[in-house]
Amino acid sequence: MKRATISDCAIIELPKVHFKAGNMSIADGVDEVPFRVSRAFWIYDIPAGESRGAHAHHECHQFMVAGSGSFEVEVDDGREKKTFYLNRPFYGLHVPPGIWAHELNFSAGAICIVLTSHPYEGEDYITDYDEFRRLSESGDRH
Repeated sequence: MKRATISDCAIIELPKVHFKAGNMSIADGVDEVPFRVSRAFWIYDIPAGESRGAHAHHECHQFMVAGSGSFEVEVDDGREKKTFYLNRPFYGLHVPPGIWAHELNFSAGAICIVLTSHPYEGEDYITDYDEFRRLSESGDRH
């Protein structure tokens, strides 16, 4: 399998349906998100300025949306880093497997919605940065 790089991380604009009483965006995992969605969760009540995440996955894709407020996502492929700023509920960031992602600088009241390609599997997480670097240098995700 091709080794992921930060150039594989991309902001995707979601469809926006306008209503008189507000808007709705859709991410059903068929057309809008580049993988079939198996799990959804959201993180909230994060103190302003705090960070979350700081891990990579062997197999799982992630798609992150700022449902409310804003935050940054720093992505790292073991060679390069790039930071994305999420602050609109109709933009999401695709983070493929093999990329270290760190969500930081949450605004007060921010909500981070995450869609994933796999159900939760603890063994899929790489939480030690040194191990991530070793795996990324060897090109092996497992």
